[in-house]
Amino acid sequence: MKTQIPIYETENFYIQAASRPFIDRAEGGHVYVFPKNALRDRTQLTPKLAIEYQKLSMVVGEALKSAMARRGVDVGIVNYQDMGNWGVYKPEGPTLHMQIYGRATTATIQKYGDAVQLPHRETGFYDDFSPLNDEDVTEIRNDIEALLQSDKYGRPWSE
Repeated sequence: MKTQIPIYETENFYIQAASRPFIDRAEGGHVYVFPKNALRDRTQLTPKLAIEYQKLSMVVGEALKSAMARRGVDVGIVNYQDMGNWGVYKPEGPTLHMQIYGRATTATIQKYGDAVQLPHRETGFYDDFSPLNDEDVTEIRNDIEALLQSDKYGRPWSE
């Protein structure tokens, strides 16, 4: 199995591009936000971590949309989804993470305006989906850094 592609990290979270995406790069792309310490679900986040998790999701969504626009992909909307349920039968159990999906207005597989299709991997549905490439990741990282320095999203997390 491929490893995820690092984009950015904070003291408490990793932001990574999916190496095996649920949304093809040309249809908007797929990014994860993972806590560095495994948690079962969002109810285990402290209030401070919950604020950081939410704020990061907002930053990453905005960065994905703006960066992909410069890369020629018209992301009309960004979808956010807490996940972890596919780990329920693994020894480590489910692990909280957020999926962030760019939804391109021109998408033909995961069509804009439709719910994201999430069949099990074994179906082969995602086999030909392309992940974000190195240039996409660089653009997204640059936008995340700029947004975190802006008045709109600046630190500290608790504000």
